[in-house]
Amino acid sequence: MPRVIVIGSGIGGLASAIRLACKGYEVTVLEKNEAPGGKLGMIERNGYRFDTGPSLFTQPANLEELFELAGESIQDYFRYRSVDVSCHYFYENGKRLKAYTDRHAFADEMQRVTGEDRERVHHYLAESERMYDDVGRIFLDHSLHKASTWLHPRVLKAMRRTGFGHVFRSLDRFNRDRFKSPEAVQLFNRYATYNGSNPYKAPGMLSLIPHLEHNEGTFYPEGGMISIVEALHRLALMKGVEFHFGQKVEGIRTARGRVTGVQSGGRFLPADIVVSNVDVYYTYRDLLKDERRAANVLKRERSSSALIFYWGIGRSFPELHLHNIFFSRDYAAEFSHLFDLKRAYPDPTVYINITSKMEGGQAPDGSENWFVMLNAPAGDALSDPEAVKIARENTLDKLERMLGSDIRPHIQTEDILTPKGIERHTDSHLGSLYGTSSNSKWAAFLRHPNQRSAYRGLFFTGGSVHPGGGIPLCMKSAHIVSELLPPARQWKP
Repeated sequence: MPRVIVIGSGIGGLASAIRLACKGYEVTVLEKNEAPGGKLGMIERNGYRFDTGPSLFTQPANLEELFELAGESIQDYFRYRSVDVSCHYFYENGKRLKAYTDRHAFADEMQRVTGEDRERVHHYLAESERMYDDVGRIFLDHSLHKASTWLHPRVLKAMRRTGFGHVFRSLDRFNRDRFKSPEAVQLFNRYATYNGSNPYKAPGMLSLIPHLEHNEGTFYPEGGMISIVEALHRLALMKGVEFHFGQKVEGIRTARGRVTGVQSGGRFLPADIVVSNVDVYYTYRDLLKDERRAANVLKRERSSSALIFYWGIGRSFPELHLHNIFFSRDYAAEFSHLFDLKRAYPDPTVYINITSKMEGGQAPDGSENWFVMLNAPAGDALSDPEAVKIARENTLDKLERMLGSDIRPHIQTEDILTPKGIERHTDSHLGSLYGTSSNSKWAAFLRHPNQRSAYRGLFFTGGSVHPGGGIPLCMKSAHIVSELLPPARQWKP
């Protein structure tokens, strides 16, 4: 039976391990940390529970498909429910908007709060759905480095569907062509951050992302996002996958252009196939010692990172819900700081996730668990404790002003995760959350492939490679890797 070693147990690594085990491969996962999940972990402090990483759950069909493939009932491992409001938005001009997941209610709310004609909203979301169905399903679900993808009969339709504005205009320009109110433009510009990009540079193609929330829906996993990791880990064990935690991989070994295994803990572990679920730059630089290809990866601009505060708040805020956004006054200036100046912005856009709004056991009674995230430049800008302190004070000043209420006296517990902390924990170069950004016209098509012919038997999965970061796309990258390999009984070296 051919043996597979998966390096890293993020969502992409877990899903790849399950899929390959279902194909009959003998699969071992090596993880340098003491628990699975990668960026998606969990912190417990004095009765408060915090998911450490991704906090938005969309496209549960990706998980359902995986459990169906494994012949298991997802309800035995994992439960989720839909959320009526995808996000509560707060603007510096005092406007507050509920982004309902029902597109009709959302369009009505947009007209009520911003004056934006509801038909413009309907048209935008319908266009977003068409783009996802005609373009997204081709280029997100398949390898872009196989001729069969480009020969697919739907590709020509996808090309015809792609308009000038989707490729040659920025997402901001695309949105300003479709909306009159600055609030609507800012709201839809925000979707560039879903892959760590700048809406003033990233292409209008990213307008397909809102489809996931407002047409397909937003969901909440019972137990918080960590329950996704726990369910996938249990499923992998059920399918015979072997896990070794606290086991760092020092290198990937090759011979005559083919992988032969990995070096870990001072030992050589043979493998017929290696799947890397760590940052592709780190894979080349540290595991393969391939400086040339590592340097090529760095020719592409890195995605943004994040500064995260995990605050146990000893009171409740009824105006907040599961997902909340407090926008900066000058969005363009914020992204200029992040990508051009490589500095934190003094008036940051602040995202707050509060799972205690959805179920008990996430925080003590009458309290809330705040996951507070700021967009941050990748790199060293926030490695200085004084810079983090300034960002913290700016964040609290902003939230207290916009909520009209004190917050500082109610912070009972605090943990902080900086870009450098993300880099240390997950080997994501410079702490970038999504590998490379999409700040160019063809960036989505130029992400690192899931397989390189220079290293036969080596495959790549996770947020730093095609099709991108975030839970849905990491799940899709695992599916692509699985499709690149035959069933184990048909495998040939």
